[in-house]
Amino acid sequence: MAGGLSSGAAGGAVPGGSMVRRILLGSQLRRLREACGVTREEAGYSIRASESKISRMELGRVSFKPRDVADLLTLYGVTDEAEREPLLGLARSSGQAGWWHSYSDVLPSWFQTYVGLEAAAERIGTYELQFVHGLLQTEDYAHAVMVSGHQGRLPKPEVDRRIALRLGRQKLLVSENAPHLHCVLDEAALRRSFGGRQVMDEQLRMLLEFSEYPNITLQIAAFASGGHVAESGAFTLLRFAEEELPDLVYLEQLTGALYLDKREEVAAYQRVLDRLTQETLDPGATRRLLTEIRQVL
Repeated sequence: MAGGLSSGAAGGAVPGGSMVRRILLGSQLRRLREACGVTREEAGYSIRASESKISRMELGRVSFKPRDVADLLTLYGVTDEAEREPLLGLARSSGQAGWWHSYSDVLPSWFQTYVGLEAAAERIGTYELQFVHGLLQTEDYAHAVMVSGHQGRLPKPEVDRRIALRLGRQKLLVSENAPHLHCVLDEAALRRSFGGRQVMDEQLRMLLEFSEYPNITLQIAAFASGGHVAESGAFTLLRFAEEELPDLVYLEQLTGALYLDKREEVAAYQRVLDRLTQETLDPGATRRLLTEIRQVL
């Protein structure tokens, strides 16, 4: 792995936009540097940059100039064109923005990071308490949630833009490289009405449809089951096919988000998701409860 990219990463073909490409490229450059015993200070000197700049590059926090990457590869002894080109391709494409960047006027910078990671994930595991997960919302339900959350203060054009972004994210579920989505919804999210009876009926009908997708596992944490292990609230666990990308836990807050990547923290949330899988309604029982809730709206 030290001299090459994992499957799907060559030539900038990695899904998820420039941020994910930078992380992949930075990780590869760090491995190459360490393999040949070059210090960050020496690497920085070779491209007329500081040691801290090399550190930021290796963490994927800055953009890459193809010339700098070419010079670093030479320093690290990577001279074979077949090995250099995938990395140079990532450098060239690392400045290309994902489709969601066109919504930067309504998309907080901290959430742009999440959308990029979501688009790159191989598996998405999530527990939702308050709302139906954004990837599974209908347009009318999303509108009702957004208007309620902002107490009607958002101008209509901004609401429309935010909804378009949310619907754009949903295309991920039917894309060629669609991830597997495992979503556990608390029954409270289904009983809490947004937009009235018709909107909720359509949302529940859509959840029934989503539950039949081969790449979606939908479960409900039912009231009848009592308490459960997800006492800390909603979370999303992202797993990636690329070995260079660590598993992440995403925790959304009112004005920002936390990204947890320490192995022990991720493992703790994985255990919670595993317990939820065992203790909540299985997909068949979930569909039956969704149908029952529709009947009493």
